[in-house]
Amino acid sequence: MPKLKTHSGAAKRFKVTRNKKFKYAKAGRRHLLEWKSAKQSRSKRQAAVVHDANWKAVSQLLPYA
Repeated sequence: MPKLKTHSGAAKRFKVTRNKKFKYAKAGRRHLLEWKSAKQSRSKRQAAVVHDANWKAVSQLLPYA
């Protein structure tokens, strides 16, 4: 069976945790921060974990993760 290619865009966005979950940075922290609340900004600092419903799709993009 041939080797599978890793999706390079997904590889830049997701990191694998010890428990084989995928974490990613939340969107909305690049620009237009002035009108966003401090609560919003704080919550976007922490990394998020991919939901169970999307785990299979992400794991197919990253076959060797």
